[in-house]
Amino acid sequence: MSDKIIQVESLTGGYDGKVVLKDVTMEAVRGEVLVIVGRSGCGKSTTINYMLGLQKPYSGKIYFDGADIWSSPEALISARRRWGVLFQSGALLGNYTVVENVMLPLKEFTSLTRAEMRDVAMSKLELVGMAHAASENSLEISGGMQKRAGLARAMVLDPEILFFDEPSAGLDPVTSAELDNTILSVNRSLGTTLIIVTHELYSIFAISDRVIMLDSEAQGIIASGTARDLADHSEDPRVRSFFGRKIGE
Repeated sequence: MSDKIIQVESLTGGYDGKVVLKDVTMEAVRGEVLVIVGRSGCGKSTTINYMLGLQKPYSGKIYFDGADIWSSPEALISARRRWGVLFQSGALLGNYTVVENVMLPLKEFTSLTRAEMRDVAMSKLELVGMAHAASENSLEISGGMQKRAGLARAMVLDPEILFFDEPSAGLDPVTSAELDNTILSVNRSLGTTLIIVTHELYSIFAISDRVIMLDSEAQGIIASGTARDLADHSEDPRVRSFFGRKIGE
């Protein structure tokens, strides 16, 4: 079994006919926390969308566990069942309780009884410190709690990869740090591969094993390495400017 769980090869893509990413090649290694960074408009979220199979690239390939996700509809469906996604808002349904939200993927993809689904959902809520809020309405809890509930739902099918798009968006610094700790705990305890898009310097240094930086003018990757190495040793002015910001900027 290859250490490379996801591979992007010579990908070119964008939207409305405009190229945002050109001939991009990258990979994620099993068990790592890979953080994708860059200025607004550089293609961070677009990259995630291609990895998730939400958009088909203009050209290039995306492989999950060695299989081309676009080789057939079945290949894409199979891949999607093996990863989870935490959206910026948490994307919880307001007419459901927290535990009912977490149970939704189990209803769609398993034949478990309701009692079994609840047990699995509660175990994931316990893992992210949300078991106490299981019966609360999902929209009547704080933003940070919604993010953690969304994380529990993303984890409920025991995915091999978790994708995060700006997980700290809208959170205060303390809550953001708590979410970082929860995300890191999931990686360390379960060995789940994490691919995260963020611009938050604190989070980048706190949780990343490796960082890939995109640039809009280059239409692709301009730097790759550890956050500390890029911050301390890169000679690229774009990289130095990004990592030279103050925390919170």
